[in-house]
Formats: sequence, C-alpha cells, structure tokens
Amino acid sequence: MHRVAPWLKAVNVVLTPTIVNRRNKVDKVIDRAVHEAEVKTDGTASGDEQFIEDMRFLLRCFADVDGLTPAGWVGTAGDIASRMENRFRIRKLHAQHPEIADEPIERPVVIVGMPRTGTTLTHHVLAQGADHRAPLMWELLHCDLGDIPEDVRAKYIKQAEQMVAGAEKASPMMVKIHKLGADKPEEDVFVLPHGLIYVVRAHMPRYEQWMLDRDYTADYQYLKQALQVLQYGRERRRWVLKSPAHLWSLETLLKVFPDAQIVWTHRDPATVMGSMCSLAETSMSVHVRDPDPHQIGRTWLGMLATGVGRARAARRNLSDDTIIDVPYRHLAEEPAERFPELYAWLSAHWGTAERRSLDQARTRAGGGGGHVYDLARYGISKREIQQAFGDYGPFVAELGES
Repeated sequence: MHRVAPWLKAVNVVLTPTIVNRRNKVDKVIDRAVHEAEVKTDGTASGDEQFIEDMRFLLRCFADVDGLTPAGWVGTAGDIASRMENRFRIRKLHAQHPEIADEPIERPVVIVGMPRTGTTLTHHVLAQGADHRAPLMWELLHCDLGDIPEDVRAKYIKQAEQMVAGAEKASPMMVKIHKLGADKPEEDVFVLPHGLIYVVRAHMPRYEQWMLDRDYTADYQYLKQALQVLQYGRERRRWVLKSPAHLWSLETLLKVFPDAQIVWTHRDPATVMGSMCSLAETSMSVHVRDPDPHQIGRTWLGMLATGVGRARAARRNLSDDTIIDVPYRHLAEEPAERFPELYAWLSAHWGTAERRSLDQARTRAGGGGGHVYDLARYGISKREIQQAFGDYGPFVAELGES
C-alpha cells in the first residue's frame, strides 16, 4: 500500500515551483490567516499576540525544511489558519459569556502513553461510559456552543469530513495506522497549538528543541477554555481526553487539571519505535520529498525516550491514585477482563452498553490492522533502544505479567 497516493506525487512535482519562495511568504500567510480569522469570527487578534508569533515561528521552521512538498506547505498553512479561527472563536465566546470560565472541568480522565500503545482503543472504550464524554474531532476543530444553528453545525461537520477524506486520499497507508473520523473521539492535539502533531510532518530541529523547552501552561489553559466552551449549556459529563503528547508535559497538565486521573498505557519500546517511525515516515512522505528513514529513527528515539523520562520523573511527586498503569498486552489479549477493572479504578459504571462499545472499538481502533513495519529500516537497534529507555523496558515487561 502506498504511503503517498500516486496522484499526489504527480501533483507535487508539477506544483513544486510555486513554493520556491515560501520562506519569504511566511509573514504574508500568517497575516492573512489572522485577518481571515477576525472576519470569520467577528473577533480580534488583540490579546493573542504571543499565540500568533508562536505560529509564525512554527511556519518559519516549516518553510526552512528541504524538500518540502506543495501539499505539505499548503496543508500546514491551512491548518494554522484553521487553528487561528478556532482560537479567536473560543476567546470571543469567553468574552461574550464570562460565565463560561466558571464551567468546572471535574476529574477528567486523561489517557497518555507513547504512540502505538493502545491509547486510541482505550480512549474509545472509556468515552462510551454512561457518564463520560470525549471531544469529537469536528468539535475540536470548531469549538462552539451547543445551541448553534443546525446549518452551522452541519457546516462544521462537513468541513471535518472533507479534511478526513482529503487525508485518506493523500495517504492510503495512514488509514491502516490511525483512522480519523469527523464524528469520533479525537486527540487533544487538534486544540493544543504545539507539539508532536507538527514534528511528525517534517524534521525541524529548531522547532523540535523549542517544543521540548517550551512552557506549556498557556496551552493547557487554552485546552481548558476549549472544553469549557464545549461543555457550556450542555449536560455535564466527565471528560475523557487523550494524547501521547501529554507525556512530555504531565506536570503542567496536572497544574491546570489538578484532579485528573491519568491512564498510562505501556508497550515494549522496541515495538513502539518501529510502529511510530512508520507512522512518521507515512506522514512525512506527504509533506516532504524522500524523507530520511534514519533521521526519522534518530528523531523519534530521542523524542519518545525524553517523553517517557519526563513523565516518570513527574509521577514520583504524585499520589498513587493519580495514575494507573495499563500494559498493552492486557488491552490486546484480555480486554474483557481488564476494561471492567479500569472502569472500577475510575469509579465508573461498567455494563452492557460498555461491553458493546468495547467490541465496536476493538474493530475500529488503529484502522483495522494491516500496518506492517520494520525497525531496521530506521537505523536503530534494540540495544540502542534499551540504552535510551533505561529500565523502562523491564518495567513494561514486568507490568505485562501482572
């Protein structure tokens, strides 16, 4: 199966001359995105200067990537414009309805873990709890109040569906790795403005280091504001959130959501690395011509080892009832026994509807199988992985036997 659809490769070749001067277009693209966001939301950029400058920095880093494809440039510029519009809408709603800020986001369930460790399956199953609620993809892309007109809601959903369809047409392989759905629970990265969602598109050393050094307090406060908008005027239910990116900022997340319960999924790092590198290569192949597999291996070995290391350091200061460890083997081999245990730990009800949701989620999660990958392709050995992760591998192995 193709990582990039043949038709898109042909289009990229034809249109490559149109992005030759992309480095000189960054300011124009960002300024236009700001203007269009103000017009579409009847909002204002005032107060969002830092958000805008951070997006400008991101696009500058992206523009510097060698071998960038027209699809990659246009897609990322469009993504930033959409995020700008969503940002202005959220801030305007908070300004119009100050009581939104009083909406309590109580005891959210936050699913973390390296990519490819069963986070999607866990998210979909927990989201079906009778008293639970996960943000849907179209809601994350277009945060708005519950009483919006039906034609506006339909427009939001259609835009999300078009994005999903475009992604699937561009990369048939991605459907096998992580299948998107406009009306399905999705990752918080669709609201969080920075992080791994861009690193997976291209190798950007400046952005990668900036991302690792960044204080994410403002980003998580923004995530909370988005959830408050989605909750305002609707039935209050417990939020179920998910993103592997939370590993890198667990301390910050818990400052903003101090009563969160963390569900941490674990899997053998060697298996994770092969799968994650394949995902990154698939995404990069859309955005960059001929991505270097060995560079992908080095980047993600460092990224994932750093994320796990930071999260393990953060949990040393947490109470035992803040985090539950869930090995991938339990999810894959004993789901009927293990998910009820997880629900019990969360003090949530497990019944017939939840059992049915487990069957449905197992069918859907990860795109239904067929994702084949080879660790050797990415130039890293199991020994290097063991060295990078230290005693985490043995911890996961022991956990899986419990």
